[in-house]
Amino acid sequence: MSQISADRSRQVAEQARQDGWALPSFARELFLGRVRPELIHPFPRPSDHDTAKGDAFLRRLSDFLAAEVDPMEIEEDARVPDAVVKGLAALGAFGMNISEEYGGQGLSHVYYNRALVLVNSSHSALGALLSAHQSIGVPKPLKLFGTEDQKRRFLPRLARGEVSAFALTEPDVGSDPARVQTTAVPTEDGSAYVLNGTKLWTTNGTIAKLLLVMAMVPESPGHKGGITAFVVESDTPGYVVEHRNEFMGLRGIENAVLAFHDVRVPKENLIGSEGAGLKIALVTLNTGRLSLPAGNLAAAKACTRIVREWANERVQWGRPIGQHEAIAEMIADITASTFAIEAVVELTGGLADREDLDIRLEAALAKLWVSETAWRNADQMVQVRGGRGYETAASLEARGEVPIPAEQILRDLRISRIFEGSSEIMRLFIAREALDRHVQAAGAILDPHAGLKAKSRSVAQAAWFYGGWLPGLVVGKGRTPLAYREFGQLATHVRYVEHMSRKMAREIFYALSRYGPKLERRQMLLGRIVDIGAELFAIVASCSYASMLVEAGRGSEPVELADLFARQARRRVEHLFERLSHNHDTVNYDAAQRTLEGRYQWLEDGLVSDWGRPAISSDSPEPHKLAV
Repeated sequence: MSQISADRSRQVAEQARQDGWALPSFARELFLGRVRPELIHPFPRPSDHDTAKGDAFLRRLSDFLAAEVDPMEIEEDARVPDAVVKGLAALGAFGMNISEEYGGQGLSHVYYNRALVLVNSSHSALGALLSAHQSIGVPKPLKLFGTEDQKRRFLPRLARGEVSAFALTEPDVGSDPARVQTTAVPTEDGSAYVLNGTKLWTTNGTIAKLLLVMAMVPESPGHKGGITAFVVESDTPGYVVEHRNEFMGLRGIENAVLAFHDVRVPKENLIGSEGAGLKIALVTLNTGRLSLPAGNLAAAKACTRIVREWANERVQWGRPIGQHEAIAEMIADITASTFAIEAVVELTGGLADREDLDIRLEAALAKLWVSETAWRNADQMVQVRGGRGYETAASLEARGEVPIPAEQILRDLRISRIFEGSSEIMRLFIAREALDRHVQAAGAILDPHAGLKAKSRSVAQAAWFYGGWLPGLVVGKGRTPLAYREFGQLATHVRYVEHMSRKMAREIFYALSRYGPKLERRQMLLGRIVDIGAELFAIVASCSYASMLVEAGRGSEPVELADLFARQARRRVEHLFERLSHNHDTVNYDAAQRTLEGRYQWLEDGLVSDWGRPAISSDSPEPHKLAV
């Protein structure tokens, strides 16, 4: 394909962003140096109606999973049995996120997340199946942007179990949507669009009946053009499943390469308007991303159970290994982090249910922080298990041991740092949203393409904003000993968050002042700032969650766990702050470029063979229909 300039890619990404902040956001305020606990505390809790309905569904789901699902069968066959898919459909699991009006369960986000925890605890392929179907598949964008006719045509089918998928990624398109090659050309009579192109890594693609497909509509008279969202029926002529992909983990996931050869899509299946596809995708992901942390929570809980049982049972040098300090440190980190993951998952789900906040940053922080933290937990869990952590469950069972799927948990979790925005892309997305107020105030000053008039106006706006904002970063409630008393014993940690939030905001201002428009290329610096914000967000979530659990009669244990986690997180925050000014980013970047230029290619000598062709092939294979 022709090369897309950096400016064009940036322009497409900016046009897809949500405009403005009509609703408040705790995370946005956090990055501005302002802690507003009233936005998330008291901890949001489901209504009595949602609780009764949700608990009843979870009981049915739990009974089904225990009686009908054999996770080792899924792992061995790399397939979810048809009987399981049909059973989930009969249970209503494909309609958890669809309102009762259209035949769904109408669960709250909190209970939808809890259901995904249950499902993922059985096998992660089941979680991928259900979340790809309704978190990012057709139901959510229809709910947010579909017409009433579209909802009535499609949602009842989806709630009954007709599987859906989301198709955006292409062989040459990852996180840069400006490179989309799939086209949707309007027919001469205006009644339909004709799709041509290829989509890669489409979860549920091999079994989907309905797909949300992103395609480029060419600009023409009467057509605005741009990346546009369509509902595509998989039985339409020209729709081809070319290949079922296999991965390191998530065995059983139905993920495909799809081809569209003159696929005719009626105009009634266009969602939103022409050119609104990326914005629809991003808004959908604001809450759709929350399904991934929920799945990660299941893995974190399993890690906690595994190390607790194993470190009590396994004896070395006369004592259970959990009593050795080196092992105990990992157990403490796993336990505290699992509590914090649960707090973040429950909090973001509760905020999504409230619908009076803009949670685009909170959802992104949850996805980034939970996926990174759960991966650390799983890595440590395998280390604690030792050789048995590396051995498969099937092998353990074959020689008479309990088939604990430790290595499977690690393999399945690895994709979480890539799915729905890699950690690196998530940091850039969060950084852009966190910097939005600064862009509003001084964007033209930082824009090398802005004219003199725009820059002059921006100078006045910046002077007004920074004149009021900067003084507020000097002293805040974090310096007041009795502040945030509503958090009880944990108030000291919330005061720490307030103090560090102001410090983080100052660092953002210093970075803007130093690098100006080039700040977007300082990705390691921006990433560390985002990681600081993520840890601070997790601390407040944990403190609020613990306070709620204490009020609910859980005893003192939640406070112990929140305190433990906050102490651990504060160490990470201090390390990240130190690395803002003391790092080897420039040295590392220069070394990487020399590697790419081939300067150190001699290091690769001694390999038996190479792959013999480019990493990304420009040749498209001949289409063929896959038997599924």
